[in-house]
Amino acid sequence: MTRQQTNPEENKKHHRGEMIVVCSAKGGVGKTVLSVNLAVALSKKNIQVSVLDGDYQFGDVTLAMDLHSTFTIKDIVEGLDTLDEYSMASYLSRHESGVKVLSAPDRPEYADLVTPAVTEKVINLLLKQNDYVVVDTGVGFHDNSLQFVEKADQILIVTNLEMATLKNTKLMLETLEVLGLKNKVQVVINRSTMESVIQAADVPEILDEETPIFIPNDFQLVSQSLNIGIPFVLKHGKTEVAKAIFKMAEQISSRREISFIKTKEPSLLQKLFTKTTRVKERSE
Repeated sequence: MTRQQTNPEENKKHHRGEMIVVCSAKGGVGKTVLSVNLAVALSKKNIQVSVLDGDYQFGDVTLAMDLHSTFTIKDIVEGLDTLDEYSMASYLSRHESGVKVLSAPDRPEYADLVTPAVTEKVINLLLKQNDYVVVDTGVGFHDNSLQFVEKADQILIVTNLEMATLKNTKLMLETLEVLGLKNKVQVVINRSTMESVIQAADVPEILDEETPIFIPNDFQLVSQSLNIGIPFVLKHGKTEVAKAIFKMAEQISSRREISFIKTKEPSLLQKLFTKTTRVKERSE
């Protein structure tokens, strides 16, 4: 009896890439810079990587990569019914690293045009076409970010050594635990060597996180990289901050397992409402 052969193209239809959602509980912690540099670092492994700018109001991914996009996710809205893997390609901007980017709307008032249905279809198509989709979300929890974290394979929460940021990060972690998503979370402590009254070594205890990822401080290099739109892992790969990003990319890719597309589950808001209701019932 001969072993039944599998068709690689057939398998591909049933598999999806991995979605990495980068979020933060406070602005100005380096979330966008980390997203684009992680995407470029992953692309150096000769795999397909796309970035979705999920901050539909004030996204800065194109700025961080010096891209001048002809189209944004807003332009997909009118042609959503006919959108497929082939037409999706025309909306993406290609970076010199090979990373492809779907830009956020160019004006904040257009953000409301990008409905959950648009986001859902875009995510599914990107996951079919890529090994990794990195999503740079807006700050905190809102409708879009909840939709992203629900579908995420990994959630990177970026924080730093500032007390207000750590306080908000802890609240975000507690919320994700209530939603049953804590197992997807990896905390990233950015600028971990910056001068602060809080030491990086104290953060694991503060956040109750045993193994956070530490990204060293190189404010001058990183801010220059952002201002000129060239990810620092491209031109300054031997710096300590770039080495930390490459190490993170290696950790992410080494534990990657292609997962099957899951059936739709209750939304995060439904889960949160259900769990909150149960708590109230027990206390009465």
